[in-house]
Amino acid sequence: MTPRHQHLLRICREALVGGWTAQSTGEKLLTALILNRGDWLSEMGYTMADAIDRVGLDWIALIPDVAKTLREEGQIPDTIPTLRSSATTQ
Repeated sequence: MTPRHQHLLRICREALVGGWTAQSTGEKLLTALILNRGDWLSEMGYTMADAIDRVGLDWIALIPDVAKTLREEGQIPDTIPTLRSSATTQ
């Protein structure tokens, strides 16, 4: 596990239990992307595309491995719940 991977795991774990702490904007954006929190991106005024552009491809490349580790630890779900339209639930 690389130091960058460990760093991202730490900031994601911190965000899951208590928020952002002293994270930089880039760290907050990465955390939101890793944890699949579009609402956090929106609160910061970023789209997914803007967030990806801001943090850069070197960091973005780490997201799948970090998310996998968090899933294996049970920190994030294996799947994302889907929304059903009212037409399919009636």
